Amino acid sequence: MPTIDLNSDLGESFGQWSMGDDAAMLDIVTSANVACGFHAGDPAGILRTLKAAAAKGVTIGAHVAYPDLVGFGRRNMDPSSDELTADVIYQIGALQALATAAGTEVRYVKPHGALYNTIAHDTRQALAVIKAIRAVDARLVLVALAGSPLIELARREGLTCTAEAFADRAYTTQGTLVSRREPGAVLHDAEQVAQRMLRLVQSGEVEAIDGSITRVEADSICVHGDSPGAIQMAREVRQLLEQSGVSLQAFAGASR
Repeated sequence: MPTIDLNSDLGESFGQWSMGDDAAMLDIVTSANVACGFHAGDPAGILRTLKAAAAKGVTIGAHVAYPDLVGFGRRNMDPSSDELTADVIYQIGALQALATAAGTEVRYVKPHGALYNTIAHDTRQALAVIKAIRAVDARLVLVALAGSPLIELARREGLTCTAEAFADRAYTTQGTLVSRREPGAVLHDAEQVAQRMLRLVQSGEVEAIDGSITRVEADSICVHGDSPGAIQMAREVRQLLEQSGVSLQAFAGASR
């Protein structure tokens, strides 16, 4: 039976400003990428999300980012290697403490937004993030864009690395994500998204934005929690996968 992980970016509300529906998404996903305060999230809200995830047995990952609350972590930055390493250590540590208080633990690290896209190909910044993870706990799994050079780099540096695909994003013919600045980059049809993800799990293929077929081999699928219709989309993806005999299972496990 094929298996796949479903993950979503959670804990991103800030004070009186609400982002997504964490409670509903935690009924669907197997892993939660929880904000660490640099791109989104405040301590009280993050703790609530962690407690809810712990109650539902959802695996926790640190959703580390550039220090960019105003830009939601989606603006490119060029910090020094030492600065970036320290920033990532700081974020993982903060989430670890909150997770312990919530009765759970951090099992993996998934960079967010611009940081995620940058380290997929930027060796210097990638090594800074890898160094940070290894300094905190080399058992933490790094989540990386499927097909990116980062996967092999992280494995050479001694980390376990999980390849990730995106349910609600269009792909180029090279198997990379279409830029959010381009039309059609974000998908909204829940039924279409579910069918695309079933094909990916069964054959390692997705239809690219030009209609051609491209290879995307992944062990985890992300449904963005802040996308319009995100809950419906995630439900339809999970329902179709399970109906088709796919087992939903966290790639990093529930506990050590």
